Amino acid sequence: MPENAPEKLLVFIPCYNCALQVGRVLAQLKGPLARRFAEVLVLDNGSKDGTVAAAIAAAPEAEVPRVTVARNRANYNLGGSHKAAFAYAERQGFTHVIVLHGDDQGSIADLAPVLDGQHLRHDACLGARFARGSSLLGYSRLRVFGNHVFNLLFTLGTRRRVLDLGSGLNVFAASVFTDRAVLRYADDLRFNNFLLLGLFDAGRSVLFFPISWREDDQVSNVKMTSQALKTLAILRDYCLRPQQFRQADHRAVPHERYEFDVVHQDADDRESHP
Repeated sequence: MPENAPEKLLVFIPCYNCALQVGRVLAQLKGPLARRFAEVLVLDNGSKDGTVAAAIAAAPEAEVPRVTVARNRANYNLGGSHKAAFAYAERQGFTHVIVLHGDDQGSIADLAPVLDGQHLRHDACLGARFARGSSLLGYSRLRVFGNHVFNLLFTLGTRRRVLDLGSGLNVFAASVFTDRAVLRYADDLRFNNFLLLGLFDAGRSVLFFPISWREDDQVSNVKMTSQALKTLAILRDYCLRPQQFRQADHRAVPHERYEFDVVHQDADDRESHP
């Protein structure tokens, strides 16, 4: 981002079966911090519980110039939703994408110190649930311990300090969301693992910042044991087969394009976005 260039911030809210929570997420977007955001993109990935309707109903709660509610054209999973939002941000000329998950585990207020200039000095600002100064509600001691172990393993494997392998509150500059290498990363829940390794490989400036995080009425899509094994496999391949790892397409089902349909935008204008 050129020095003194005006910022244009997109808040991207990925959703899957978040009907109970997405209204609370949109209600967070009030006050001076929220008024810095140019647009909010609520992107649903085939929810079955009325998430889209709940997001449309709650859209007026957000004090931002535009709230766009959209639905993926196929099941792209969490990583694929990121790719669709990244492509949209590039086309629309956004300088940064803020990721805030639609299940209301994170707080947009935690971004206040980051958006006080730190986002201009780093390519990626990543919320760290396990950093000093963070707070966790609803996490077992075993789960916290396991995450610290994985963070340590990735720190040793990458020789870069890792404080979280992927939370739901992050800020990405255009240098990240316009990088074509992102398209080769897995579309499933492992996307953040691949993205983090890609940031390190590209020599990006990465900041981990403390966040508050909670689990109360959210339904996790993560199967802990299988996800842990898949995450270890990523680190193994990254360390032992680095050339093949960096050149491989890690998607189970490669998509040429990640497309969504807009179902609500301000005065209910409808359009499609590739």
